[in-house]
Amino acid sequence: MQNRITELFQIEFPIVQGGMVWTSGWRLASAVSNAGGLGLIGAGSMYPDILREHIQKCKKATSKPFGVNVPMLYPDLDQLMDIIVEENVRIVFTSAGNPKTWTSFLKEKGITVVHVVSSLKFALKAQEAGVDAIVAEGFEAGGHNGRDETTTMVLIPAIRERISVPLIAAGGIATGRAMLAAMVLGADAVQVGSRFVASIEASNHINFKEAVIKAKEGDTHLTLKELAPVRLIKNIFYQQVQNAYANGATVEELKALLGRGRAKKGMFLGDLNEGELEIGQVSALIHDIRPAGQIVEEMMSEFEKAKEELISMF
Repeated sequence: MQNRITELFQIEFPIVQGGMVWTSGWRLASAVSNAGGLGLIGAGSMYPDILREHIQKCKKATSKPFGVNVPMLYPDLDQLMDIIVEENVRIVFTSAGNPKTWTSFLKEKGITVVHVVSSLKFALKAQEAGVDAIVAEGFEAGGHNGRDETTTMVLIPAIRERISVPLIAAGGIATGRAMLAAMVLGADAVQVGSRFVASIEASNHINFKEAVIKAKEGDTHLTLKELAPVRLIKNIFYQQVQNAYANGATVEELKALLGRGRAKKGMFLGDLNEGELEIGQVSALIHDIRPAGQIVEEMMSEFEKAKEELISMF
């Protein structure tokens, strides 16, 4: 399947694996790339030396293109970017910050740059900054999200009308049918996060993977908008956050409650009570833990079948 995204990244299928903290290490990224998608290493939970190690191991595990996702709300950005350049990574996804900050620097090094947005306003800013493509992430998505709560169904066509660069849809996409729907709305590809959380190769804890496949409709909620909006599975920590809101907590009190290492505690170390468990609404549709390559294969098979069914309706 060839389109603007597969040509831009030199991949077989228009499926991008989300670069998620505590989840997207070299094993997952290389598995997705080997299956024909674009694997991403999630730098947000990595110290600079750890990122270098993951990049080097990913190079040994795949000869296919892969990239690095860099959330700009984390420290050590200068060091992370220097390592990306030194290790000759050719694709970088930036998120949670101003795209103008790093786009020119990266493009001057010959790197393809993609920026993640959650609104039309920021999509236009990203295009103006010179990015090669945009990920538009709807309110359904897991992890850090947009404050405006715009759903993928609304966000994709709104952005498609106003930008000319390739568009990647994210948020609520875990199946081939959802992939087809996103592309009908105007996306050139999809970015898939939550489905790959429940994969064999994902580096998160088995407890978290099992919590994801047990999640039902309504088990997640977008919260902590005063800090950085994040969609969480409802657990004891989540309830502590809600109690803090009910008691009129200040931003500083919310920061103190969140503390340091809360996401690592939940997703990487498997503390399902006191940890921060970031996942999308689509977790309600994920029922098993599978190899990443199989996930890509099944998504593409379902996509082609759904496309044929759609064509037969007319």
